[in-house]
Parts: sequence; C-alpha cells; structure tokens
Amino acid sequence: MAEKYPKDRFDVVPDNLQRVGAHRAPRGKGQGWIGFAWAALATAVLIGIGVIGLFAVNSGINFNGALGGATTPSATPTPTPTIIPTVNPALNVTVLNGTTTTGLATSVGNTLTKAGWKVGATGNASATNITSTVVYYSNANNKAAALGVAQSLPGATVVLTQDFAASGADLTVVVGSDYKPAQ
Repeated sequence: MAEKYPKDRFDVVPDNLQRVGAHRAPRGKGQGWIGFAWAALATAVLIGIGVIGLFAVNSGINFNGALGGATTPSATPTPTPTIIPTVNPALNVTVLNGTTTTGLATSVGNTLTKAGWKVGATGNASATNITSTVVYYSNANNKAAALGVAQSLPGATVVLTQDFAASGADLTVVVGSDYKPAQ
C-alpha cells in the first residue's frame, strides 16, 4: 500500500500558473510538420545521390546526351565468321551404318574416299533405326571438316559431341535412312 505524505508547498498550484511539468511552454500548432518535412527532404536528397552514384559506378547512365553534349556512336556489332566447308585428308573418318541396308557404310566410305577423305573404319551402328545422317565431331576446330563431309553426303547435318571421342576418329558419320547416294 502506498504511503501518504503530508501536504507541502509544492502540492498547491496557483490558478494563474500556465506552465506544467518541467516548466515547458505549450507546443505551437504545426511545429511537428517542419521536422517531418526536413527529414523527408534529406531522405530524398540521399536517395538521389545514391541512385546517381550507382549509375556512375555501373556506367549505366550517359550524361552527354542529357546535358546537350555530343553523343557517342554505338558500337558496330562484330560479324560472326562464316565457316567454309573444307576437305582435310589428314583427319580420320569412321562411317557407321544406322539402317538395315547391307553394305551402306562401305558405299558411303567409298564416296568419301573419292571426295578426298581418309576413311579409317566402316561398320554398323548400335541401332538400325536411325532416320537422319549426321556427321559428329568432338573438337570444335574440326567443324569446317565436318561441314566438308556433310557437303559430300547430301542432307547430312553436323553435331559437336563427345559421344564418339573415345573411338579415336576425328569425324564419325552415322548414316540414316534419309541418305540418298548422289546420282
């Protein structure tokens, strides 16, 4: 229970006294909005400086055009070089028959030999239902040669893959049912 103290001179407040508490004057109307406005202005300025700083660091903004200065010309795209099909008799070509037609790998091997290619081996593919003729190469430097072999076999496509890299052949041709010998 709270103790009761005897009344003293501080317990009696005169009626004409306008101050209360720690003797502060009452706050004027609208004084809180001034502090809020200054804080909002400071925040906006700091955000603006941060955005401009980020654009400057990332080179994402060009002030030349915006300020009336000379604009820099845009970079010209570098053209992609066209790979020209070539015949490289130093590369070893393996021909695999992916159809049920007997002797197709040997026939295609003879066609490639006549075109200037060194055919190392011919044989049957692991599947006999291959529908498209594909020239596989495992080294990106052999793309022109793969295109040269595909040019010798009408309708053939080329694919970069490591699937036949272990065979030792530079290029592997898998003949599909779409192959039609040149007439």
